[in-house]
Amino acid sequence: MTNFKMFDIVDNASDHHFLGSNHKGKDCKDKVMKTIMKEWKILEQNLPESIFVRVYEERIDLLRAAIVGPPFTPYYNGLFFFDFCFPKDYPARPPTVYYHSFGLRLNPNLYADGKVCLSLLNTWNGQKIEKWNKSQSTVLQVLLSLQALVLNEKPYFNEPGYGSKAGKSSGQKSSLAYNEETWLNSCKTMIFLIRKPPKHFEEFIVEHFREQAQTILLACKAYMSGHTKVGDIVQDETSSSPAYRASKQFKTSMLDLYPRLLDWFASKGASVENLRIELKVLPKPAEEVVEKRKDVKSKKMFISLKKLFGCTKIVDNNPKISN
Repeated sequence: MTNFKMFDIVDNASDHHFLGSNHKGKDCKDKVMKTIMKEWKILEQNLPESIFVRVYEERIDLLRAAIVGPPFTPYYNGLFFFDFCFPKDYPARPPTVYYHSFGLRLNPNLYADGKVCLSLLNTWNGQKIEKWNKSQSTVLQVLLSLQALVLNEKPYFNEPGYGSKAGKSSGQKSSLAYNEETWLNSCKTMIFLIRKPPKHFEEFIVEHFREQAQTILLACKAYMSGHTKVGDIVQDETSSSPAYRASKQFKTSMLDLYPRLLDWFASKGASVENLRIELKVLPKPAEEVVEKRKDVKSKKMFISLKKLFGCTKIVDNNPKISN
């Protein structure tokens, strides 16, 4: 990502979710302000390359972060935005965090209304060691937890009580289905972000999807063709996952979403026309081809048997023998 700082101080928080919070940044006590400034320094010096943060000069109590979806997950190359608000007594209490969901639920910890459930924020069940600690916890830890623990490879098992299903075939099947739905919602989120980008991230969003459009669309093609399970890295057209078959509902939804996603990428200068043409000749999954061949073979065998026994038609499963 060229020329886009990972951390920066900006001056306009007009679209921030917590802009109308009860207290203003200027009302923060000196001790709280100093603590927040320390947080700024930690973020500026330690952010990983996949997390970007903007803080506000006139609203020191607010912060916005963008997280790039990690590889090997159904969030890969997606963008996920979070607005933070520091309480008046920070760090005695953790910040409040809002997720820009656009009304979509793509993780058990991220609600469609923007609520973020995380032990470190004291909004999710967890052991004491996982809870917010005013002496040790930081915003950087929250961001890293969101990226690693929430946007993970198998988010289905984040749901309370579902962890016990991880070793069962039924649980794995449900997890694969959840990943399919998550990928669809992640792609829809991409479109929402392109249409209405959060302030101060407009150029970042355009450049990110312009650079990653080919990778994202190749993954879409591989996933909806049934060759590759959602979350696996797609290197080229030959990428595949053993013993995997995408659901018909997912393939149908993906085929509907794909052209719209491609059009939005193209509208921002992404070179994707080659993928538009290739979509017309999208190959069917090998499993569907085999099933179709089986159906044809069975039909031919049935016709042969009818001729052999002199059957002209089938009525109530009882063959009528011709004279």
